[in-house]
Amino acid sequence: MKETIDLLGKILTNTLTALYEPFGFSLLLSFLAMFFYLYAYEPIHAGKGWKNAIVTWYQKFKESVFFRKLFFLSFVTSLVLFRTLLNRNLWMNPLSDVMGGWGIWETVNGEQKLTTECIENVIMMVPFSAVVMWTFGEKIGNSCKKILWYSEKIAFIFSIIIEMLQLFLRVGTFQLSDLFYNTIGGVVGGLMYYVAMNARKRL
Repeated sequence: MKETIDLLGKILTNTLTALYEPFGFSLLLSFLAMFFYLYAYEPIHAGKGWKNAIVTWYQKFKESVFFRKLFFLSFVTSLVLFRTLLNRNLWMNPLSDVMGGWGIWETVNGEQKLTTECIENVIMMVPFSAVVMWTFGEKIGNSCKKILWYSEKIAFIFSIIIEMLQLFLRVGTFQLSDLFYNTIGGVVGGLMYYVAMNARKRL
């Protein structure tokens, strides 16, 4: 029992650390990204000095639901990119472990070592998929089948893009398990969005 609790504690610690590390950077990046959005769509109000730009940003965030949705989408996207591309070491051969990463244990120098990458791959795509569905929910519709299909497709395509960039930029390794777990996370995120929207309607 104690071993199981210790194992769950390590998994929880590693997962929370993986989410905590890029939190501040992602928040700042999404804040700045929305300034670009304002300059593209509100140039008259945002282009009058940095004080007016901050006031315009705050007012837009307060008044516009779509602006808030885009902000949160930018935030979760930057979280994913930080974990997959922006904070990775260079690899000599990104194809060295294509079939790896399926379990929570890996063998390093003959010893078993706990790794939570597969769990992290699922978890990091859950908020991404849910926020994408939330942002573009009006275009997608309320059908459970449609929501799950789009969340699966978006998560898979996004994962393919990340894995190909890892391959060409040589940051991280290309793994089929990443595609699988990211897609699973996308479906879970879509399901959570569907459940949350139905619960909101009933309330």
